[in-house]
Amino acid sequence: MVDVGEAAPDVAWEVGDGGQGSTTRHKGRKLVIYFYPKDDTSGCTREAQDFSELASDFAKAGTEVVGISRDSIKSHGKFRDKYALQVELGSDSEGLVAEGFGVWVEKSMYGRKYMGIERATFLIDARGKVAKVWRKVKVPGHAAEVLDAARAL
Repeated sequence: MVDVGEAAPDVAWEVGDGGQGSTTRHKGRKLVIYFYPKDDTSGCTREAQDFSELASDFAKAGTEVVGISRDSIKSHGKFRDKYALQVELGSDSEGLVAEGFGVWVEKSMYGRKYMGIERATFLIDARGKVAKVWRKVKVPGHAAEVLDAARAL
């Protein structure tokens, strides 16, 4: 598990233009990574829309925002286009980013246990250190809370 004050894991993810994003590429700038379980589901859609609505405010605060799930780049593209999302979506198809941040966890639904992504957010400062962590995120008001924390850095 990654905690406040620790260096962000050195991990990389795929992005829609055929490129790659990574924690090291973002050094020198603040970065929000929010992990979400699945494209185009109700909670994940609301969260992506909330971060998108505040995208220009995050930019003014010198902070980039990336949403990461295990969905494919193709799925991310459809999701982004369907809702006109304004944040980068990263594909972690092998789960290495989620594992690096400690958000690949055992979950339970209707008594069935399975592995999945915990909805969590990490604010990383310009030096690459984790400045704030939100685990087991409740979506309403979350993006605004993260923006406030980014502005305070």
